[in-house]
Amino acid sequence: MYKVEEKQSFFDKCREVAAEGAVLLKNEDHLLPLDGGKVSVFGRIQIDYYRSGTGSGGAVHVARKINLIDGLRAQENLEVNEELAAVYEAWVKENPFDDGGGGWAAEPWFQKEMPLTEEIVRKARAFSDKAVVVIGRTAGEDVDNINAPGGYLLTEEEKRMLRLVTAEYENTVLLLNVANIIDMNFLKDPAYLGHIKSVLYVWQGGQEGGLAAADVISGRVTPSGKLTDTIAIDLADYPSDANFADPEKSFYKEDIYVGYRYFETFAKDRVLYPFGYGMSYTDFALQKMRCEIRKGDEGAASDVIRITVKVANTGAYKGKETLQVYYSAPQGTLGQPVLQLAAFAKTELLSPGESADLELEFPVSRMASFDDSGVAGYRNAWVLEAGRYGFYVGTSVRSVTEVLPEGQEGYTVNETICLEQLSEACAPELAFDRLRPVRKEDGTFEKTWSPVPLRTTDLYREIQEAMPEEIPMTGDKGYKLMDVREGRVSMDAFLGQLSRGDLVTIVRGEGMCSAKVTPGTASCFGGVSDSLLEKGIPVGCCSDGPSGIRQDNGEKATQMPIGTLLACTWNPQLVTELYEEEGKELFEKKIDTLLGPGMNIHRHPLNGRNFEYFSEDPYLTGIFACACVSGIQKGGSDATIKHLACNNQELARRTGDFIVSGRALREIYLKAFEMAVKNGANSVMTAYNMLNGHHACANYELTTKILRDEWGYTGQVMSDWFTYINDVYEGGEENVTDTASMVRAQNDLYMCVNNDGAETNAWNDNLDEYLDSGRLTIAELQRCARNILGFLLHSPCMNREIYQGSPIYSYEPDASLAAEAPAAVENAGGVIRFTVNENDGNVFEVLEDGMFHVIGAASFRALRTAQSAAVVTVNGEDAPMFTMSGEMTDQVFSHKFARFRLKKGRYRMCCKVTKIGLKFDYIEMRRI
Repeated sequence: MYKVEEKQSFFDKCREVAAEGAVLLKNEDHLLPLDGGKVSVFGRIQIDYYRSGTGSGGAVHVARKINLIDGLRAQENLEVNEELAAVYEAWVKENPFDDGGGGWAAEPWFQKEMPLTEEIVRKARAFSDKAVVVIGRTAGEDVDNINAPGGYLLTEEEKRMLRLVTAEYENTVLLLNVANIIDMNFLKDPAYLGHIKSVLYVWQGGQEGGLAAADVISGRVTPSGKLTDTIAIDLADYPSDANFADPEKSFYKEDIYVGYRYFETFAKDRVLYPFGYGMSYTDFALQKMRCEIRKGDEGAASDVIRITVKVANTGAYKGKETLQVYYSAPQGTLGQPVLQLAAFAKTELLSPGESADLELEFPVSRMASFDDSGVAGYRNAWVLEAGRYGFYVGTSVRSVTEVLPEGQEGYTVNETICLEQLSEACAPELAFDRLRPVRKEDGTFEKTWSPVPLRTTDLYREIQEAMPEEIPMTGDKGYKLMDVREGRVSMDAFLGQLSRGDLVTIVRGEGMCSAKVTPGTASCFGGVSDSLLEKGIPVGCCSDGPSGIRQDNGEKATQMPIGTLLACTWNPQLVTELYEEEGKELFEKKIDTLLGPGMNIHRHPLNGRNFEYFSEDPYLTGIFACACVSGIQKGGSDATIKHLACNNQELARRTGDFIVSGRALREIYLKAFEMAVKNGANSVMTAYNMLNGHHACANYELTTKILRDEWGYTGQVMSDWFTYINDVYEGGEENVTDTASMVRAQNDLYMCVNNDGAETNAWNDNLDEYLDSGRLTIAELQRCARNILGFLLHSPCMNREIYQGSPIYSYEPDASLAAEAPAAVENAGGVIRFTVNENDGNVFEVLEDGMFHVIGAASFRALRTAQSAAVVTVNGEDAPMFTMSGEMTDQVFSHKFARFRLKKGRYRMCCKVTKIGLKFDYIEMRRI
């Protein structure tokens, strides 16, 4: 049971992180902090404050949530205009939050704003001379944001609110409670008379977000967040805009020039707020900057750049500052962005007059580029091109100073060096031209375009030549998985026991809301059959994140700040501490892996799922992914990094083909995954989309060549839920049954089939057919089983009691039901059956003490990718959820979902559908 009083340290850490990730973009006349005095707050979002985006990344049931107005009320140094707050609270009560009908990720991007009047504003102005205006936006899974009012742009009602407020208030603070960055051009509108003096992005701070935002506004916390994305003047200024959200094929023509890499090279004048930018209430000075080169023993590949800087707080408030180090690479034959992030560090809290000495080190190899064409002399290799590399230190990509190693003009590579020779894995098959710079005489760059190198290798031959060898099948020797863990038998000996039936079963996960694991969670995997359980294989449990544990039965969990906010702290140690608390909560709830962190790149501001991800920069993304994974593991559970790879839009995410050069893939879209894998991640989720013609879960070169062969990964790989698959060789049309292609690609787990459907092949996949025809081998299934078992060996489930069938729930009869006529009475055959009454529940009578299988029957006309559920209670006490995946039919399906131990007497069972679409037919209980 979730106990709020035991979670205070977790809540406090959420509040601390949410405040540290707030980014102050503007603060004229030092309007903020509002340290003392009165404040009037405008905007309905002060009440309907957004905790997170929509979909699996935000669906957390919380024990408490603190909105902005209550957060401000909790500040001892502020007096809130309660009369104005009461007006908003009354209006919101009459105009409740629009949840879009309650369907999956159905919330609209914005909420209707309360119409303001001049009278309301004038009355508020008589109370205070300072105003806070709150504007909110959400976004999320399945649907991208849009470049329209209520999406990326302000609505007319929001603009009118700003006009009315700024006409009366010269001192206006604008608070942006948003999932993604939005258009900021409205700040230049003369209608606002320059009275919006402070602008603060507070993002979505989870359940403590309102308190955290208020902490910053009041001055309890000095803002120290920095942007992890570039805010451009117009949406069309982003280089991906012309090729974003194509429903069929998205060509990544901007190549490596994503975010600030593009703007600093080609379009500095199109930036409103640069990458890495963020203001403070205090001032800092960077002093005694020094750069030195530490020579390694193995040439340039082992050299290290070391930079030291003294950071002094020269202002009047306590605060933190982030030091950012960028490098410039020679244009060479490959072409390069003007600047790229190499390292960063954040001070502790410094008092006025206090200073700190920061040391930043990074290997020269971090400045390498991937040559996918061979133009630098080494095709498909990481290279350091010959030329001068420069180093720049500052507090944003725009506020930097060059630092030179003593007696040198930079770091010089005399001849191009090959650091690592790799392959052309995942090279595109469709021709397109990509962006690259050409230096003009004045030192600036103009755009040019060059053809992208295409695939030349034979994928069929590549896969056939790397086929694994079959482990001899011995039959059951009595070995248990614990014997492998304790060194009594080898993994090969254990795997030899697994029958063909075991092997085709273990690569299928079951869910959603399996009764075999923690109620309401996303899926179970591992010991999903009696035969597998008998061999000591536990049932693993996974749950949506990444911002907190999602349990569809309504069980409470702690909701953390969104991914973008986490990265805006530029404080990975703090995020590690936060996710350690998350790891403890996962362990407590018997969940073996959180489905997160999400770590795809912010390629375009309208990607609906950007809130789950960290940044437009791959290095920054990788650092924070490592922080999340490390924290969860310290807390006792594990993380599943996702979505591998290029899940950069939600439109057509299951069917779209994202076409990317080898260089952009390695340098931008895979780099963070590589960092996380090499830092200890051992569970990976593939993306829905196709990557260069092949669905990610069936992309052999992605999940085997790159992930395992090149990066040395030995953990498990799972698909995204109910994913489409296409042929591992040919690509082509997608389906949900070609699990053989997934196995051949070494995507170990298909997530997921119906509950209790792994052993019976509920989705009618092609594993048996392909084994019979020789198109799939036992050895390939054994390889996937090894990866899954390797994960389970180090998971908390290995220390739990092995699941032995549907969970048993015991209930006592309710004597108060004696006067009610039962809907069903146990018959002579030991069967109780009744049609479900959702409104009042159903009373039933048991004639003798005993155990019953509980069977639910329902229809759900929806796609198989949809899920619905019903919360079941007996005499008011929780029972396991009944869950169902969509079927494109009104046919009624039934399955066992629990065992009840019941004494003689009467009971009331209630079945409340939690998601639209599921139609309960009957409940049947059969005496065991």
